[in-house]
Amino acid sequence: MSTTTLGTLAFRPLDPLEDAELLHGWVTHSKAAFWMMQEARLEDVERAYMEIAADEHQDALIGLHDGQPAFLMERYDPAHRELVGLYEPRPGDVGMHFLVAPTETPVHGFTRAVITAVMRRLFDDPSTARVVVEPDVHNTAVHALNAAVGFVPEREILKPEKTALLSFCTRAQFERAVAA
Repeated sequence: MSTTTLGTLAFRPLDPLEDAELLHGWVTHSKAAFWMMQEARLEDVERAYMEIAADEHQDALIGLHDGQPAFLMERYDPAHRELVGLYEPRPGDVGMHFLVAPTETPVHGFTRAVITAVMRRLFDDPSTARVVVEPDVHNTAVHALNAAVGFVPEREILKPEKTALLSFCTRAQFERAVAA
């Protein structure tokens, strides 16, 4: 849990059945185009998050803003999911995705506060040495957010569903970025 000038951000485990309707609204919204679930049905969302919940190499959390669901965080082991064969994973590498819920009244700085809270949550685990992300090369908004919390792009990689910008952030890079 972290408290910012924008309120309190916390996490709870995602329940695939209880949260499917909420998540369906988020992942099919036009602002979530890079999530690549625009055409998903409610059952598709349930199934996707049931698979994540059952997988020992990944998990998902609902992010809360002042106690209300406001964002999604997915954590995965890149040696077993998403990036297998696309780079050489190191011990302590953790993959991450995040999605902020769509809103009619955006709050300036909220998404940056969310990615900062997500990164803190990942680095709260002492075994996490480096966070790995692979956003779409065209998602310039997330590239800027990633840079703001210390990510350094390494190279473009070709995934089955997209061309991605493979980027890394060590604990030290994150700490320097958020201290600035």
